[in-house]
Amino acid sequence: MQIISDPLPKDLAVNAALIAKGPAEEQALAKVLADVHTHIEAPLSQEDFAGAMTTLSKLRAPVDAFFDKVMVNAEDAAVRANRLALLKDIETVMHKVAVFSKIAG
Repeated sequence: MQIISDPLPKDLAVNAALIAKGPAEEQALAKVLADVHTHIEAPLSQEDFAGAMTTLSKLRAPVDAFFDKVMVNAEDAAVRANRLALLKDIETVMHKVAVFSKIAG
């Protein structure tokens, strides 16, 4: 197996056209992620953190399926960058609620 260690572009952005050509699990994750982005603002604006966490929890199954079925580190540089951008977008939406790596326990 070849290890790919190209530096990540600074301007990672999800390319919907590449998502549309990808596996079903990648498409499903992108769709749920877009939905989470849309629906996370309402509970956050009301300081309803339980509601925000419920919204984030919609990502669980699609993220699991994505990592089970999709090779993130694809040989095609554009596909690889797009998948990394998708993962970065998950981090972005999660950080709207909390920086989970800073939570002890």
